[in-house]
Amino acid sequence: MLGTHAVARVAGAVIVVAHRGPGRLAPDDTAAIALESLAALVRGAAEEQPNGPGALVAREATRWLMKYAEQISPGTPIDFGVLSAADNGGVAIFLHGAVTAVLAGDGTAEYYRGSDAAFTVDRVASEPAKAVALFADDTKGRIPDLPSERGIGWLVEGIAQAGGAVMWSNDVRSRVRTADPAGQGRRPPVPTARIDREPSPAQPDSRPAEPPATGMQPATSLMDAVTSATGPAHAAVDPYAADPHHAETRLAGTNPAPEPDPDLQRRLESTAKATVLTVKVMGFKCARAHPSDPRAAFCTVCGMPVDQTQALAEVVRPPLGMLVLDDGMTYLLAADAVIGRDPEHSEAAQRGLVPLRVDDTSGGMSRAHAEVHLVNWDVQLVDRGSTNGTRSRLPGYRDWIRLTPNQPMVLVPGTEVMIGNRVLRYEPAAPPPFG
Repeated sequence: MLGTHAVARVAGAVIVVAHRGPGRLAPDDTAAIALESLAALVRGAAEEQPNGPGALVAREATRWLMKYAEQISPGTPIDFGVLSAADNGGVAIFLHGAVTAVLAGDGTAEYYRGSDAAFTVDRVASEPAKAVALFADDTKGRIPDLPSERGIGWLVEGIAQAGGAVMWSNDVRSRVRTADPAGQGRRPPVPTARIDREPSPAQPDSRPAEPPATGMQPATSLMDAVTSATGPAHAAVDPYAADPHHAETRLAGTNPAPEPDPDLQRRLESTAKATVLTVKVMGFKCARAHPSDPRAAFCTVCGMPVDQTQALAEVVRPPLGMLVLDDGMTYLLAADAVIGRDPEHSEAAQRGLVPLRVDDTSGGMSRAHAEVHLVNWDVQLVDRGSTNGTRSRLPGYRDWIRLTPNQPMVLVPGTEVMIGNRVLRYEPAAPPPFG
């Protein structure tokens, strides 16, 4: 059964990108460009983690969504899914948008729908007895029926135009793997939420070590099966954290990238305890019960994965990131702030915004140049009619864009902001996923 979407088999993984434009898929269509970009991502992950790239694929695909998807398809979301091998012996499922994964067993079927998640679906499932399929939903949210039996063709490697992809389980290998060898017990089921093992610390640490993640099993060979294209807080209080006007800052020479901070978790928790972080918003909780942005696949506090299928709940919002100045000084965003060369006596400071003073000898920075507002899970920057204006540059772009006065701009990680002759960069407060 033919279809119009873009399908690829790359390094044993399967990618489906929905083609929403009119007519047949062309090489310069958004779906085709996105598929090639995702294929390169998956191939790189497989080279780095050949025995189970699922976790790395999910991590890199999330970063791809945040950094490149908008450049490929401005203003229009890209619906896609990836099936890859998990390092614990199952199949890793990553979905974004209107795509659905189907796990078919003997007379049963389990569905994972990207449209049901706040941002992405990032799950690990046991290899099904019959097949696992990936389809792009139609305009009414429907997917085609799974074929009753395997067809005559398969996609070994490369790109095709189809309605989806089906990966049939290898019957012979499955029987051998599921049989109980003499003297051995049955293999435990694969966990439904992936918990990656954290790296060992490079140096001895006096703090209690985190318990290692469990459930790690040798990789299996699901992705070697034939694939066919088919149709349609507990830390001491930091004295500086008690007053948001004395938020933690740190000098690091001329390199604007902050050095690894072993006390990050303690600072986050003490700041949340001692400042205005009694703001409650709707969010998720990670495997360690940290509050997290429901749009993020990884916890905004510790970097661990977040179950995107859980129900939204009211949580206390943690700091939403940090501003890194061009001289290495950092400021943790725990409350609304006003930035300028003399913000302490501004009207914004009188309204309760935390003054963030930035030295500038160019004469191009106003006393209260711009404001930073924390709105739900977003960080917004507002130019308050400064004389020389505020400019921003998104990650991956070369040109600076001047902000419209009094119009908020949502900052994404990596965005650079030019105020006067100084440059600040917005970075997430959490470490990279899994440390």
